Amino acid sequence: MARKNRNNQTRSSRYYDEPSSRNSGFLGSKLNSAYAAIIGGVLVLGITIGIAFSSSANFSTDNVASRVAIDRSAPNPEFCAQYGASAVVTDMRVYMTMNPFSVYVTQPSMIPGCVVRSSNWSVLEEKNLVSHEEVKDCKNRMNTFGFTGSLEGSPNINCIYQNDAAGNLFRQNNSNNNLAPPETEDF
Repeated sequence: MARKNRNNQTRSSRYYDEPSSRNSGFLGSKLNSAYAAIIGGVLVLGITIGIAFSSSANFSTDNVASRVAIDRSAPNPEFCAQYGASAVVTDMRVYMTMNPFSVYVTQPSMIPGCVVRSSNWSVLEEKNLVSHEEVKDCKNRMNTFGFTGSLEGSPNINCIYQNDAAGNLFRQNNSNNNLAPPETEDF
């Protein structure tokens, strides 16, 4: 009988132990799933916030990372859009000594500017900003005009040369060919 009671106890304890082990397994898998979902949600939220902070649009005047910002910063933006193109002008000086040979460069300053298409030089002449002789000299050297400062004030206008010797290295990696036709880039 003792054997029978033992078997009965074993059976009854198994009977009662099994549901509790099933419930704890089920409850444990539910907790593991919830834990994984919470961790996954926190991860996705963290990545989203990180992307938002790192790539937020900054339209301050300190940020010139887009063509739109450069166009807005140009002196006389309407004039530049109609008769040329806005530009970032880098002002710096280079000092070169011969004995001993050495080169020194000043800290460059970035200034908004505008490059005028050669077909629109007459507009600068009409406003008495350049003389006929300056236009003739600039045309003989196959150059164009660029300026910084407001046209209504006292702009700094220079005859500038378009240098294509190095080419546009940004274009070589552009595979989608959404580029302007080459004739629109000639000034």
